[in-house]
Amino acid sequence: MSTDAGEPGLPGAEDGQVALTTGRAIAAAVARELLAPLGDRYRHTVNVAAQAEELSDAVPPEDRELLVVAAWWHDLGYAPDLVQTGFHPIDGARYLASKGHTPRLCALVAHHSAATFEAAERGLEVELADWPREEGPVPDALWTADMTTGPGGERFDYAERLSEILARYDQDSIVGRAMSRAQPSIQAAIERTNSRLATA
Repeated sequence: MSTDAGEPGLPGAEDGQVALTTGRAIAAAVARELLAPLGDRYRHTVNVAAQAEELSDAVPPEDRELLVVAAWWHDLGYAPDLVQTGFHPIDGARYLASKGHTPRLCALVAHHSAATFEAAERGLEVELADWPREEGPVPDALWTADMTTGPGGERFDYAERLSEILARYDQDSIVGRAMSRAQPSIQAAIERTNSRLATA
């Protein structure tokens, strides 16, 4: 089953076009099933998806469905039954690939929020390389939605979000080191997204 806009496979698809609400509804249901038991992780996910909806004007119309579905699914790898490597972007992407979702969607999940930096800290570059990293409006908007939403769904600016991450993780931990190194890349993605919204 595919959830990318413009591809057949979802209930309600007609002539290869997916009704805009269909993929979102399925994505929300899967996220609820897998992440609701995790409490704050699910609240974070719900609000990342809401932010993605708000940011959708920053991406081409044909990619808006994909953005929101990726937002719903960006943290699926935290679900205990899906853990393989212990690195949630890869574990989530592997799960989606096993369900037949498109390489593009899997790659957005695998690389969300500068995951390359943490993969390097964890020695998982080879595993992450199963999916090529996309550059452009969709990953930028996904990173923006994730990195301006707090761990319990709070709305933060990026400076607040980075501060709370570094408060939860030791500065010299894997996550602390990765997020410090990723900061310029994430800041640039947010700035590009805001610029696209301003001119939309």
